[in-house]
Amino acid sequence: MIRVRVPATSANMGPGFDSIGIAVELYNEFGFEETESGLKFNGVAEEFCNENNVVYEAMMFCFNKGKYNPKGLEISTIKQDIPISRGLGSSSSCIVAGLIGANAIMGNKFSKDEILQMAVEIEGHPDNVAPAVLGGMVVAIMEGGRVYYDMVKVQEHVKFIPIIPDFRLSTKDARVVLPKEISLKDGVYNVSRASLMVTALTNGNYDLLKYACRDAFHENYRSKLIKGFYEVKEESNRLGALATYLSGAGPTIMAMISDKNYKFKSHMEKFLEVKSLNWAIHELSIDKNGAIIIAGDK
Repeated sequence: MIRVRVPATSANMGPGFDSIGIAVELYNEFGFEETESGLKFNGVAEEFCNENNVVYEAMMFCFNKGKYNPKGLEISTIKQDIPISRGLGSSSSCIVAGLIGANAIMGNKFSKDEILQMAVEIEGHPDNVAPAVLGGMVVAIMEGGRVYYDMVKVQEHVKFIPIIPDFRLSTKDARVVLPKEISLKDGVYNVSRASLMVTALTNGNYDLLKYACRDAFHENYRSKLIKGFYEVKEESNRLGALATYLSGAGPTIMAMISDKNYKFKSHMEKFLEVKSLNWAIHELSIDKNGAIIIAGDK
């Protein structure tokens, strides 16, 4: 069995709408095997055990690109720590895992950059799939149907704290509330802050992040769909977060903290308990590897 591990990702970092994302050390793991015939799923909910399964669709996309016709497939969910529809790249993890699994079955015909290009073709935008494939923090754009990217070398001593609500928010529902157009003022607001965020993280000037991670594109609209959003964000800032932003399409709220802020997580847990918010919280480092094959071969 080919075993693939894919990290969670936080996209739309601060002002980096649809363009900037980061991989963190929370993982899904999948198993893949070519069989003599048929399609079999293990550890997958019954409603997803069919050819509309996102992982299977990604595999077939890759097989078609490689002109390969598998006799049969067995797809297993081994570990699912990335929560679904919470703004942490669960669907991207499925797409990336399927592509890497299929590529491995074909003898690794495609490069990592080619896998990324396929992932973007499926997903439609690069901000989740790029860090899922590559690891680390990635700035990516689309131009002429192709993805172009560069890595951001974040300085040490930063932790990421996803504060995860106990309800789902689909990307489709979160897209509906966004305006079709933005003003020049809002465009300048985000472009300038996205630039500052990248340089602040690169140079270790973390005191700038509380200004650089502000957004005018989506957070004001999507926050209305998340009960408790502003209370939690204000508490995060009060507890000394370097920055707090809406992760992906939400509803997860992501806090960036210094690794010397030892009490942030425990104090936030107490706050959530007092507010009767049954939300999960993790303290994570940046994943620097991206999706990898951790066991097995064809």
